[in-house]
Amino acid sequence: MSIETIGAVLGLALLDTLSPTVIGITLYLLLTRPHRVGALLGVYLGSVAIAYFALGVLLMLGLGAVAPLVDDTVWAWGQAVIGAALIVGSYFIPDKNPDKNPERASIRAPSFTMRSMLLLGLGTWLFEFATAVPYFGAIGIMTSADLPAVQWSPLLGGYVTIMVIPGILLLVAWAAMGERLRARFERWQNKLSSGSRTVVSWIVWIAGCLILLEAVDTLFTEVTVATPWG
Repeated sequence: MSIETIGAVLGLALLDTLSPTVIGITLYLLLTRPHRVGALLGVYLGSVAIAYFALGVLLMLGLGAVAPLVDDTVWAWGQAVIGAALIVGSYFIPDKNPDKNPERASIRAPSFTMRSMLLLGLGTWLFEFATAVPYFGAIGIMTSADLPAVQWSPLLGGYVTIMVIPGILLLVAWAAMGERLRARFERWQNKLSSGSRTVVSWIVWIAGCLILLEAVDTLFTEVTVATPWG
């Protein structure tokens, strides 16, 4: 497994940490301060990570069966087209209507239970298609690299772990400083809500660039593509 593949996948994972839903719901739970907030947040973040890992396993197994039938050059050109399409599409992402946002509607529920957090985690997995762009890009990169399961499974595990790290860090900060962070967390939550379209646009744009650069590196070996990971 090349350092370029690892760098591209983990770079997309870091990009996925900007997910407005995961950060927004974490902030909401911490500010609402339900009973056993740590356990509730653990169930939520764990369900998100497990759901994405399970989906990744299914995708890798399915694409792994198809990939050998497709020429490497054709696969790379398809990857390049997707990357370019994401870059262009990032400029046309519409504003979300908060009243139609499944996650926002779910967290208004008056009671917080382990079951509701599990369902909320699955809801994040099902409805966050826009911010899942880096995730699907990482799946495509691992597939095109023709990695065996012994290599892609820990890389996928690392990806989904990185995805939920912001929620863990916010919980640790809240546990350490508590109410002293309330005003700051409320500002972050408001900025996140008002700027969600901008955040998603940047996520899609950067993911498109990373996917396109990885494809160019495969298609044009004589061209040196400068990336943060070499």
